[in-house]
Amino acid sequence: MSFRTLSACAAIAAFCLAVPAQAKPVVVGGAPMFPEKTIVQNAVNSKDHTTLVAAVKAAGLVDTLQGPGPFTVFAPTNKAFAKLPAGTFENLVMPQNKGTLTKVLTYHVVPGRYTAADLMTLVDKSGGEAKLKTAEGETLSVVKGRSGKSLYVQDMQGHSARVTIANVMQSNGVIHVVDTVMMP
Repeated sequence: MSFRTLSACAAIAAFCLAVPAQAKPVVVGGAPMFPEKTIVQNAVNSKDHTTLVAAVKAAGLVDTLQGPGPFTVFAPTNKAFAKLPAGTFENLVMPQNKGTLTKVLTYHVVPGRYTAADLMTLVDKSGGEAKLKTAEGETLSVVKGRSGKSLYVQDMQGHSARVTIANVMQSNGVIHVVDTVMMP
């Protein structure tokens, strides 16, 4: 083997070592969530978020959540919506209740990109409870779980949603999957 061939092989090997391997995308609702796609482009593929996607469509928020952001979305699952009192969701998606539905959904959106580590840091700096202003205009509280490793989001009424899947990175923000619908 010539010196030139060895140099080329060494250069290729160095390049391969310098480029990190692609991390596997986070799977939510049985579907991979690709960080180069928008919040909406990924959410429509999650079988655990069909109710949320239907609500976003009914509220006319698709274009907003496909926008540049960045957004942090606390995304309730279908099971979270099922915990609402009977008929609540069906009532919210009626055309005459679009304003209320929009308030509920935008209460789950915070302008900016906050990873779980960012949220943990905010909680630590604030003495145990960080306040985040939502796109709806009111605040959500973020607290740590008893172990100090999990995150909970609390609405103004004191209901807590546990972050079940954190850091689902998107091209225009980040999604944290939650187990409860929060109400403004």
